[in-house]
Amino acid sequence: MNKSSFFIIGQHAVMEALKNPKRKVLRVFLTEESKKNIHRKSPNKNLLNEVKVYFKTKKELDKYSTKENLQHQGYVAEIEHLEKPILKDYIKTKDNITLACLDGVTDPRNIGSIIRSAASFKIDGIIVKERQFSNDSKLMYKAASGAIEYVNIFEVANINSTLKNLKEKNFWVYGFDGKAEKDFTEIDWKGNNILLFGSEGFGMHQHTSKYADFLVKIKIDNKIESLNISNSASIVFHHLSYLKK
Repeated sequence: MNKSSFFIIGQHAVMEALKNPKRKVLRVFLTEESKKNIHRKSPNKNLLNEVKVYFKTKKELDKYSTKENLQHQGYVAEIEHLEKPILKDYIKTKDNITLACLDGVTDPRNIGSIIRSAASFKIDGIIVKERQFSNDSKLMYKAASGAIEYVNIFEVANINSTLKNLKEKNFWVYGFDGKAEKDFTEIDWKGNNILLFGSEGFGMHQHTSKYADFLVKIKIDNKIESLNISNSASIVFHHLSYLKK
């Protein structure tokens, strides 16, 4: 395996990687049935053209997913990383940008689910701390279900300095906190906005929360303490997608 390459598993993760012209797919390991399925789902384009394809049994493919206890569904691929987008360059390209920022969110399943929701509801990108982001995680790619091919992931060295710089460039930062007074649906969400979400167990870091211009919450039944971070993000993304229409 090349130093810059890694393995992903699962039908959607592999098929969307094959569809992405910017993604270098080095090798694909398929069962006979999964190959037929690829052709059935993309009859007008040969996704396996110019890709090295190796046929394996389901049992042979199990070695790529047993450690993570994942279902490969007959699809395994070795791919290279996409070129990393540069945040400071991206924000020069358009107006009314909405970005999610993940402060201390490290669970790859949650991150993958957030990426999937971001793609579904046309969030412009996700800001993550590069040292905490496992950009070759099979778990994340499987949870993202192929959506990672369509979302800008901005890996930054420092979340706080990034928020500070964005605020200086006319971004509003909204921190999501269950103890906040205002519900997020009461915001008009115009202009450039950062949706700041804290970690699964501890919420936003205290120092990071100081960069939020406003603290908002998702109203839930008071018998329930909190929502999973990926569920929270999905609710917010969905709401904002309809405001943009």
